[in-house]
Amino acid sequence: MKTDYLIVGSGLSALVFGALMANSGKTVQILEAHEHPGGFGHTFTMAKKYRFNAQFHYVWDCGEGHTVNRVLKKLGLDRDVTFERYDPKGFDHMKMPGYSLEIPSESAELSRRLSALFPEDSDRISKFVNEVEKTAAGLKKLAPPIKPAELLKHFSEVFCAIQYLNSTLQDVFDKFKLPQAAQTLLALQWPDFLLPPNQLSFYAWIALFRGYQEGAFYPTKHFEYVINSLVKVIESHGGKVLLNHEVINFRLTDRTVTGVEAMDLTTHQTHEFTGDTVICNLDPKKAAKMIGEEQFSKTVRRKLNYEYSASNYMAYCVVKDIDLRDYGFGKWNTFHSGHQDLNQAFAQMYEQNDFSNPSFAITTPTLLTEAGRDCPDDCQIVEFLTVANYSYFKQLWDSDRKAYRKKKQEILDAILDVVEKHYVPNFRKHMVFHITGSPTTNERFCRCPNGNSYGSSLTPRNMGIDRLNHETSLNNFYFCNASSGYPGFAPTFWTGALLYQRLSGDAILG
Repeated sequence: MKTDYLIVGSGLSALVFGALMANSGKTVQILEAHEHPGGFGHTFTMAKKYRFNAQFHYVWDCGEGHTVNRVLKKLGLDRDVTFERYDPKGFDHMKMPGYSLEIPSESAELSRRLSALFPEDSDRISKFVNEVEKTAAGLKKLAPPIKPAELLKHFSEVFCAIQYLNSTLQDVFDKFKLPQAAQTLLALQWPDFLLPPNQLSFYAWIALFRGYQEGAFYPTKHFEYVINSLVKVIESHGGKVLLNHEVINFRLTDRTVTGVEAMDLTTHQTHEFTGDTVICNLDPKKAAKMIGEEQFSKTVRRKLNYEYSASNYMAYCVVKDIDLRDYGFGKWNTFHSGHQDLNQAFAQMYEQNDFSNPSFAITTPTLLTEAGRDCPDDCQIVEFLTVANYSYFKQLWDSDRKAYRKKKQEILDAILDVVEKHYVPNFRKHMVFHITGSPTTNERFCRCPNGNSYGSSLTPRNMGIDRLNHETSLNNFYFCNASSGYPGFAPTFWTGALLYQRLSGDAILG
């Protein structure tokens, strides 16, 4: 049966697009190679009682009138799919030798707290924070769908934003001559990008940092409920989400994509699927190679020449008979660095594979919501995240599985040593379960090339005017994923909703 929209992949942007189209009366069919929908947003169960989300930790843009809220309202889900807000007085707790800082929602309070730590630099700090606010305002006006009248009305903010097109976060730190420790405290969210300040696009940092300032959230019923709710909308309107179906070929006739060939991974039989329009949630580079790169225009081929983002190391842990709130954890994340210079910390871990002095994030999903337990009542879940080099772990995986497992354990032990020294003295005694994931884990379970976590790397080069969008130059074929939009929970909601808006004419983003 031919559908209106055949969607390849069930990542979050694809589910948002599919749910919106199904809700509007279109027929939708989604093919997903994994046994779970949601891409990096999928949830898995271990030991029959512990539930972990693959990669999502906290989100923004969920408040009234913001992107996620608008989409959920359109789908009639806004009263059921709700979110718990992190502590606005300190949604991210930054920890490093000699300093700690709780990042507040109010920019004026952020300036005050930083100035208290660095009184001699208070003027520079205030100017930097003001520039961040002004640039953020300009970027919002430059985001599609662009309204020329708004650009003129807010020319000062737009001009401010444009001047940083090719800037890294480090470039702007240097411009305002911020002290090194202040730079590190402001950039300690680096695991959210898997890039250090000297490589990270200032635009990318602003989007996330200011996004969380406006409201950091966690789903009341956990991420699995968000994913399942979108799938339910699709299926309740007659659509289908076929799991364990891996697309192995695209059908192309006269520069028009007409469908795909997919293998049912449970039976190993191949089937043809067709659609009036094909939406590609696969990595665009991977899809282009399957189709034939020569089929795309020179402009699209140039935009497809992006670098993949770095990959990550995850440790999913369960502790028992302990309340992490007694040790400084709660409705916030904790970011720790043993280095004062994050550029050095990143290089040591990513380039030298040396985790002896790790910089990492800590998140405690059990403490963020009272609904829908993800573990037994006497347990709590805590997760650790840091960067990892795909090539290094791939080589270990292919050549020496024992060395691969040893390296994963070495990283966990280095992190737990820090945790026991600075946060929870007897953490290991309370840990009743743990499982670790590496870049090759990402590649195996989420089909992401090179184990990338965010599609294209969030460097200025990849965040500029040549960034890939939904246009493919082929007929009836559109990209819809992190590399052709933006990565993360709220940005993928935006990516899926923007493509829906452009193809349907239904303006839900304004």
